[in-house]
Amino acid sequence: MRLGKLALAVSLLLSGIAFAQDNQGAKQDMKDAGHETKSAAKDTGRATKKTAKKAGHAVKKGTHKTAQKTKEGAQKVENKTDNQ
Repeated sequence: MRLGKLALAVSLLLSGIAFAQDNQGAKQDMKDAGHETKSAAKDTGRATKKTAKKAGHAVKKGTHKTAQKTKEGAQKVENKTDNQ
């Protein structure tokens, strides 16, 4: 009978230790998740910045190209009206 009580006490003690370790593991998992979220947010911010910069350059280039084409078209019209 003493052996059964001793075995029960040891198993309860070991389950208590395992439970305490699970709590620490959960706490560390939460910390890790927080760090990963922070890292993902930084990566997203960098990608957004890069995309916005590329889009800005594309808009600037397109605007310049359109202005040049408009200028060329205006000169053609001016030349036609001068020749008439």
